Amino acid sequence: MECYRVLKPNHFCAILIGDTRRNLHYIPVAYRTLNSFLEVGFILREDIIKHQWQCKSTPYWVKKSMESNFLMIMHEHLFVFRKPSENEKLNKLKESMY
Repeated sequence: MECYRVLKPNHFCAILIGDTRRNLHYIPVAYRTLNSFLEVGFILREDIIKHQWQCKSTPYWVKKSMESNFLMIMHEHLFVFRKPSENEKLNKLKESMY
């Protein structure tokens, strides 16, 4: 809500966020964050998926994932949001909003 409040209308906010795993279960932090931004009124402009390459801890986690039978999380989301203008017609953008 604070990001929405301080951002000028028709300007952009971007956030790079990844997901995590607890107790061998996937926690979709990125999508929960996406929903929070949409709920306060942002419009989703882009979802850029960043693939993780050559992480220093990868060899360790590859071994752990095989031992514990889980898939590694090898991506992050770069969400690009736009704050709509005050009198902007939003009908055409409703699929990119909450």
